Amino acid sequence: MAFVTKPPTVDLIGREPEQGTVRQLLDATGAGRGGTLLVHGAAGVGKSALIHAAQDEARNRGFTVLSAVGVETELWFPFAALHQFVQPLRGELDDLADTHREAVRAAFSGERDAPGTYQVALAILELLADAADRRPLLVVADDLQWMDLPSREVLAFVARRVGDQPILVLLAARTSPGGAPPVEIHPQLTLGPLSEPSAQALLDTVAPRLSPHVRTLILDRAAGNPLALVELPKAVKALPAQPNELPLTQRLEAAFAARTGGVTPVCRMFLLALAAEPDAPLQLLLDVAGGLTGVAPTVAALQEATDAGLVSLADGVPRFGHPLMRSAIYTRAPIADRLSVHGALASALSSPDRKLAHEAAATLGPDEELATRLEHFAEAAQAHGNVTGALPALRQAARLVHDPRRRTGMLIRAAELATELSDPDPARALLASVDVGMLGPVERGRLMNADELVGFFEPQDRNQRVHDLVGVAAEAYAGGAPKVGGILLWRAAVRCFFQDGETSARAATTAELDRWDPDPDAAETLAVRAHAEPFRWGADVLARLDGAAAESTDGWSLYFLGSTARALGDFTRCSVYSGQAAQIWRRQGRLGLLTRALAAAWPRVWLGELERARVESEEACVLARETAQPFAYLGGRATAALIAALRGEAGIAAGMNEELRASGVLPGMRFATVIAQQTDGLLALIDGRPEEAFRLLSRIFDPADPHHHSLMQWTVAPDLADAAVAAGAEDEARKVLVDLPELATRLPSEMMINALAYTDAVLAPDAEAEERYVAALAALPSGWPLSRARLQLHHGRWLRRQRRYVDAREPLRQARDGFDRLGARYWAEVAGSQLRATGETKADRLRNPADSLSPREMQIAVLAARGLSNREIGQRMFISHRTVGTYLYRIYPRLGVANRFQLAAVLGNQVGNEPDQRDG
Repeated sequence: MAFVTKPPTVDLIGREPEQGTVRQLLDATGAGRGGTLLVHGAAGVGKSALIHAAQDEARNRGFTVLSAVGVETELWFPFAALHQFVQPLRGELDDLADTHREAVRAAFSGERDAPGTYQVALAILELLADAADRRPLLVVADDLQWMDLPSREVLAFVARRVGDQPILVLLAARTSPGGAPPVEIHPQLTLGPLSEPSAQALLDTVAPRLSPHVRTLILDRAAGNPLALVELPKAVKALPAQPNELPLTQRLEAAFAARTGGVTPVCRMFLLALAAEPDAPLQLLLDVAGGLTGVAPTVAALQEATDAGLVSLADGVPRFGHPLMRSAIYTRAPIADRLSVHGALASALSSPDRKLAHEAAATLGPDEELATRLEHFAEAAQAHGNVTGALPALRQAARLVHDPRRRTGMLIRAAELATELSDPDPARALLASVDVGMLGPVERGRLMNADELVGFFEPQDRNQRVHDLVGVAAEAYAGGAPKVGGILLWRAAVRCFFQDGETSARAATTAELDRWDPDPDAAETLAVRAHAEPFRWGADVLARLDGAAAESTDGWSLYFLGSTARALGDFTRCSVYSGQAAQIWRRQGRLGLLTRALAAAWPRVWLGELERARVESEEACVLARETAQPFAYLGGRATAALIAALRGEAGIAAGMNEELRASGVLPGMRFATVIAQQTDGLLALIDGRPEEAFRLLSRIFDPADPHHHSLMQWTVAPDLADAAVAAGAEDEARKVLVDLPELATRLPSEMMINALAYTDAVLAPDAEAEERYVAALAALPSGWPLSRARLQLHHGRWLRRQRRYVDAREPLRQARDGFDRLGARYWAEVAGSQLRATGETKADRLRNPADSLSPREMQIAVLAARGLSNREIGQRMFISHRTVGTYLYRIYPRLGVANRFQLAAVLGNQVGNEPDQRDG
């Protein structure tokens, strides 16, 4: 028998712009430059036709084509869609590095703990990069909205990293009108209706012999939808010769389903079984169809399906010719038939997980025994890292139980799992479905914790929310769940810090903790006290931090302590602890957590590590977009803008700040608004507008201003003093800073010591300035070179104004060289200008290599200078080793070197600032 081996495709008539886009991308890929395109639109707008055309053209050009189609029934199973892509390359897995090979095999085996998604993603990137080294590669994903989440995340990861390799990633997703596609990938191509001439041309191509009446009717009802234009002519065969009505465009699935009207019952049941389990072996599907209809299984059913143009056969595997065919046949089948097919598949399949999924689909409920098995499956899946599978299993279990209290518990657990997937919409839907009347104090605490994770940025009274969190925490603790209560107190303390809660909210948080008589040395105790009431508890927490850190070996504990140190202004400890956490999470491939640690790069600015902070904030922004963490993105972007201002890149800083200001999330994040306002103030000062700079910076110290933060304001005190001196507003600045000495005594952190020493000298009257500059330079924290250079600049300026030109040269020289080392170009120029004004003519300057490299280029250059191979650098930065090679090829001439062995001499101290992350 002759089987159809591929689905028929229709030329994209009227799709010239889209064709042009794809052809341009194919041209670029063939020339060695990869790309990505996300095509989306409503059902039937021609996505699959575009996909098929791209695949055909790519094959004609000699590309290797890898493809997969999303299937709803596989949403339970992590990496199910990815398995379709990798099958043609399975023979090349042995060529991967051991860690990559094991990650891929573990992902597909289902027998071991699920590996981290991004460990698998990096392995797949390497596999594709190696394949593309032989022939250009087209990776196609259709019906992305139905692919399992880990597969989507891997595809998005790869799509963002193929620009330097001959790999084109073409993604297609069905979206509702105005809806967003399931992944945030750019560029995007939104498909809409065809123009009238193009619609006529397409219809005449696929159905040239229609009567004028039917042709006009189809054109009218299709309304430019290309799938309707292709399918409606087939549907009219079963209608009267002169029909007055056709299936509407939104009912195209019915048109597909109507094409099964003439097939035998066994073929219809075969099609329904294929729709319910697309990856089942052909013979199993035929056996299921035969068993349900009482007809001996035969390939005649398959032949019927191919003759009707519904199914094609490739390499012995049946596939629907269009994704809508599968969903149409399934959704239009009688409920009884669907239940029967799922029951038969549950009996026939050997995989316990798939058997259970079909049992659940075959049951309308309630069924307590099946619900229990689904619950056990969810627990086991979660224990193995398969949150994607655990979540729908719990949803199904909740549907099948009769006890409303048990159902409520399952829904809360499902909501907690949903918060782990960086996708708030399913979590919100689950939270909304919970019957709050069934909640006890512990369940209420867990529900509020999940709600806090997805609703942190939603508009609400920040102080009332803190009181609510504290109240529910108290109930959970009294109800015998101290861990739940502790988490809620931590959430309350976080709000107190990042949103700058009022005094009553802060006091309520620590008062509740005190009632629990906590261990004063526990990391959780230190964190809550530091974030909620830093001026009350800060000195005590600072004295205990190192002891707590000595007991911490996991990434989360170290990050926790780093956040605690940041909340007090102890930036050295913050950077050390957060850096250690980042090393651990980077090795583990936990990109979501790594993003948080990198977003804490802001304290490095004050430690003079501008280049490292620039690199980490840039990486944090990239990963935050990838892992859907708006808070981390805000922090990273605010830090990057501040660094750009310090480097004298006014245009870049202003553009980043404009982006920050446009964010709907920023107003509720006082922590980030302070940095944004500080950047604006510095830009005004650099631009010679000192009065405006002083006004902008003063707002940060006004409790009634939305830019105010009761603790963060003290990081801005040196900038305020600089602006005050330039604007002649020293007396006003002293009034603004009047509380600083007393607060620095209560909280003797680096930030407070720096603010007090710096402003005390810069704002001193001339009669006392000499003595105060000497005292301030001695009092500055030892690891704060940026503040030291700025203070030396001020000291030299003051000496020059006193006409002590010779004395002024040394502090100005030290300031200039310090700024050069740090990459603070604007201040280096100011110091150099002041130095020349003293009569110094020698112009020896330190060259900073960061001036000629982007953050990512600098990161790669540093790692290469320290001896890491391209593969090791790629693993550390989550990019292909071939991409690393491309970067180095561009870096060498910019730094004036010929190879990686010469990098260390050029990069100098930058090499030593980056810890070796291979050894842990």
